[in-house]
Amino acid sequence: MTRLALVVVLAGLVAGCDQNMDEQPRYSDYSRAPLFRGSVLRPSPANTIARDDPEREKAAHTKPALTPELLARGKERFGIFCSPCHGGGGDGTGIIVQRGMPRPTSYHDDRLLAADDQHFFDVITNGYGAMYSYAARVPAADRWAIVAYIRALQLSRHASLDDVPADERSKLEAAP
Repeated sequence: MTRLALVVVLAGLVAGCDQNMDEQPRYSDYSRAPLFRGSVLRPSPANTIARDDPEREKAAHTKPALTPELLARGKERFGIFCSPCHGGGGDGTGIIVQRGMPRPTSYHDDRLLAADDQHFFDVITNGYGAMYSYAARVPAADRWAIVAYIRALQLSRHASLDDVPADERSKLEAAP
């Protein structure tokens, strides 16, 4: 008899466990929650940071050394992400502009020639005007590579013979 009673009790418990787990109440992110005072979103505990925030911040504020590899990477990334709007030479005549989108400012504009490297990095990261943020698409190291390539584009159009090192200048002057 006790065995039958045990089976009946267990059957009752198992039947009582049906809580319709697939039909739980759901709250949208900013709605009010009956359990909490305020919204469903809970604030993070004090002094918490995301797992990779320190590395991300360091990469965002540490400009790498200028190397041929960095410029090559910047040229590749520029061709993928920037040239559709800014054009291959950075003058703002990319294919998207030819299809009717607003023309971005040329990198050879006096205002952008005077801008510091961090400005370009921040614009790539956060967007500016009609340009949206590329932070999720382009890693920080590649953003710095793109900035280096933008500077190379600017220098290519606005360089003078005085900008060339002396040993290289003699080779240029000797060429026919």
